[in-house]
Amino acid sequence: MPNSTELVIRAARPADYDAIAGVVDEWWGREILPVLPRLFLDHFHRTSLVAETAERLSGFLIGFPSPSEPDEAYIHFVGVHPDSRKSGLARELYERFFVTARAHRRRVVTAITAPTNETSIAFHRRMGFTVDGPVPDYNGPGRHLMTFRRFV
Repeated sequence: MPNSTELVIRAARPADYDAIAGVVDEWWGREILPVLPRLFLDHFHRTSLVAETAERLSGFLIGFPSPSEPDEAYIHFVGVHPDSRKSGLARELYERFFVTARAHRRRVVTAITAPTNETSIAFHRRMGFTVDGPVPDYNGPGRHLMTFRRFV
């Protein structure tokens, strides 16, 4: 177990879902939990990451190799505690996921976000992703999204 200030990044476990579910709406300042159902940690915990100290959850990344696209891995959701933002934690989580993607022989990592999420779009650009969009009706009629793609 880490000490109270030591940050540990580890593979996620299905049991981490409750801690994540308990903070995501607060971290985003709006209801966001419906886009992160338990099934992601039930089925993709080995390729997902949790960052924590002994006192709190500091961040997480939910990602997995695509079962349908043999060259791709997908990052579904990333969260960083508001007090840990701008610390480099999100970058570290992404870098570790890139290692996981390569270990699964994936050459491309993809992700999506809403066109209004300027912080995420800027972050992905800084991380070397190409940004496309908004892609009309990506998630159904009227649900336009930005897409991200990066070779790893």
